Amino acid sequence: TRFWAHAVFDAIRDGAGKLIGFANVTRDLTERKTTQDALRQSEQQFRLLVEGVTDYAIYMLDPTGRVASWNTGAERIKGYKASEILGQHFSRFYTEEDRLAGAPEKALETAIREGRFEKESYRLRKDGSKFIAHIVIDPIFDERRGVIGFAKITRDITEREESRLALERTREQLFHSQKMEAIGKLTGGVA
Repeated sequence: TRFWAHAVFDAIRDGAGKLIGFANVTRDLTERKTTQDALRQSEQQFRLLVEGVTDYAIYMLDPTGRVASWNTGAERIKGYKASEILGQHFSRFYTEEDRLAGAPEKALETAIREGRFEKESYRLRKDGSKFIAHIVIDPIFDERRGVIGFAKITRDITEREESRLALERTREQLFHSQKMEAIGKLTGGVA
């Protein structure tokens, strides 16, 4: 059978420097190679999964809040290509008011302190337009509980919120209409 090997050959020489043979050390790397291949395949599947999601902006931040990865959903929702945003600070998606209030820093601090940050708030697209976002930030820790980055997920919920507000307005109008009808009947009955 064949196997993956790491081989080292050393020349063996006598006292006069004449070659008298070779020393060979061979190590079987089949198990390590199989593990590496499985890990590579798993990473590729995960990357394809994250890239295939288009309804959610899924990306990583480094410990300082700079964008370290960017999926297709992030490009669709926020309008930036990965080449335009990688290395940039995620605060650029916040409104000016939120940046001045320190909201980006508070979000990361809360994620570290509480293990998660979640909020619905306005965010900015590349073209400057605002959208209502549902945001989740989870810290990523190393073995010693040191922060090595953040996983960030953003979903555009503008349409859902606009539908909810329209439904509330319709209910209020219906209630007002029913109230006016009741008052009209009462007034008619009194007359």
